[in-house]
Amino acid sequence: MAKYAFTKEEGPPLPEGPSMAEETWIAVEPPRNSTLEHPKRPEGTLRANSTDPPSFSEAQFDIILRRQRVRPNASALKQTTVPSRFLNLSNDIEFSGWGSFVRVHLNQEDYEVGEKIVRAREDEKVLGQFTASALAGNAVLGSVFYALPAVVGVASVYSPISLFIATVTLFLWRPIMEELGSAFPFQGAPYSYILNVSSKPLALLSASLLLLDFASTSVVSAATAASYLAGELAVTSASGSLPLPEWTVTVIIIVLFMSVSLTGIKESARMALCVLSFHIFTMAVLIILSIVHWARIGNSQIVENWAAGRIGPLSEGTDGSSVARQIFRGFCLGMLGLTGFECTPAYLSRIKPGRLPLVLRNLHYPAIILNSVLMALVLGLIPLEEILGGNNVLSLLGDKAGGRWLRIWITVDAIVVLCGGVLTGILSSTELVSQLSLDRVLPNLFKRLLPVTKAPWVSITSFCLFSGIVYLSAAPIGDEEQAENALAVVSQMFSLTWLTVMSLFPLSLILLRYNRHRLPRTPNTRLSVVFVCLAVCAVVAAGNIWIEPKVGGYFAAYLLVILLSFYASQNKTSLLRFVYWTYDQYQYPFLHRLKWTTGWGEKLIGVMRRMRRVPVGVLVKSDEINHLFHMILYVRNNEETSHVKLIHFVDGDAGIPSELEANAKILDEAFPEITIDLIIVTAPFSPTSIAALAHRLGIPTSLMFISCPGPRFEWGVADLGTRIVSL
Repeated sequence: MAKYAFTKEEGPPLPEGPSMAEETWIAVEPPRNSTLEHPKRPEGTLRANSTDPPSFSEAQFDIILRRQRVRPNASALKQTTVPSRFLNLSNDIEFSGWGSFVRVHLNQEDYEVGEKIVRAREDEKVLGQFTASALAGNAVLGSVFYALPAVVGVASVYSPISLFIATVTLFLWRPIMEELGSAFPFQGAPYSYILNVSSKPLALLSASLLLLDFASTSVVSAATAASYLAGELAVTSASGSLPLPEWTVTVIIIVLFMSVSLTGIKESARMALCVLSFHIFTMAVLIILSIVHWARIGNSQIVENWAAGRIGPLSEGTDGSSVARQIFRGFCLGMLGLTGFECTPAYLSRIKPGRLPLVLRNLHYPAIILNSVLMALVLGLIPLEEILGGNNVLSLLGDKAGGRWLRIWITVDAIVVLCGGVLTGILSSTELVSQLSLDRVLPNLFKRLLPVTKAPWVSITSFCLFSGIVYLSAAPIGDEEQAENALAVVSQMFSLTWLTVMSLFPLSLILLRYNRHRLPRTPNTRLSVVFVCLAVCAVVAAGNIWIEPKVGGYFAAYLLVILLSFYASQNKTSLLRFVYWTYDQYQYPFLHRLKWTTGWGEKLIGVMRRMRRVPVGVLVKSDEINHLFHMILYVRNNEETSHVKLIHFVDGDAGIPSELEANAKILDEAFPEITIDLIIVTAPFSPTSIAALAHRLGIPTSLMFISCPGPRFEWGVADLGTRIVSL
């Protein structure tokens, strides 16, 4: 591109100082496709007063660039005339260093590392439709053991209707989950969905909800398994009770499956498949024998239960409003029969491509059959008083249909499959915590792996410890009645937590449609379906609080604790900055001159600067300053860093955008608290190149940000491993 340079004439000296420097104006030839005439002038001709910018007629055709101020040196801090908010202490944390311009050539070793990282992503996809279904299936299909007694307690003889309506509503969610999964096949969903379509604070809220949901899954499954075991021993054992307190058995189950999880996710998935196969076979035997027994004894029991539920002492009335109220309350609690579906996208990165719709189908249809059919069989064979009097409803059904041997079999199956639900919660939380550590929400400690199984042992053990705290803090543990109270508290909280997590899926899709509509995905769910899902979540959540108002308090308390923990971990330097500000405000000025106080302040500044110097990368394609500005603004508002690397890939003879370097320098001045480097990488833009550069710069690909790709983009978002931060 031809340039017309104009040098400055001698004139009055400019003010001296680090913020002022000599300026040179450059007139750059307009683009070739310009339709305007360019009044050319002999090269080297000067204006009458070269200290002035070009005239309006010249600026009409020429692109004007200004050379930025001369940096004192690479390590010097930016300085401004605006005073710091800290009156007596150093300004080091207010201003960062100047950025640099670097060219990087990836060598063969870099490419080998990049290819290894890309292959590792592909090798992680080890779960087919059945193994992936099994991980969440034990929680979904095992929920019949605690969902049926909860529903019959509020819906009475209308329980089958309530459960059928509740399970059928999942048809609304399936296309939403499939569309989100095709757009973002990441681990840790829906936290990852929110992170790529909205701000990080909202994503942290979704991560808090997910972690609470996974903990509730593990705790309720373990405690229900212990309750089934205690109930069976109370009937068949001579002692009539467990040798250990029920809460102790619950903790032992959690610890046992923590050990199973440490063997690695692939082995855990195979074990989960074996458990789920055993459970489905057991339920099939129970349904067949119950139908045979019903055919033998006739409809006398169902008629008796119908009368007791409608006009007997257990009835709430036969008018339409009373019936509708019972069905609605049963529908609200019947959502417990679907718990576990939200866990499937959490390990989506481990599922082979194209298998998610099959996994959701494999979980949904059995859930409809088991919940509705088993509830109808329970009402057809067991007196209503016995159903309402105990939690081991399916054991009672097995005893009626086949005798003691089937009752024991059902109890064993309940314990085994509920323990599989514990495994589901642990593995789902592991994927979430792993993603949070990659995004620097949690410390790198959570990414440590066992040398043989490659299981993230810190994440697993921390989650199990947290689950134990949730259970033991739900009620004072000391006797069996209090242990049952703890299970009731967590179960009530579980239903509300599950609903809020399920509301994140339609919310994510709305934000995706609004903020990242160019992103390719399938299928294309109708917007009316999305809004209906949100409405269902709101209505059912309100219904659960109406049934038991205190559940909202427990839910809010646990959620607040997790959210504050995430916020503190994400905003460590902000908290330290507040301590620094407090020191600045309340210490007398003479104390700042004391040696020990000055040293303390400088050490605190050093800690904060080291925390914030961890860089992030922004992949840029063009030199449009408005686009670059919004990318930097996203980083400033969502990441705790003072170092941003703008990265542009140049392939072959392709040139660098003409204003990229100048605009990078402008942004470097516009954000004094952030060092903005410009890196030109001589390599083709590809997943391998990005992974190689990430390894060379020490930045994980999850902290490299890009604009939203369009339908013609060559690579998928999961192939790159980057985060989408703008349209």
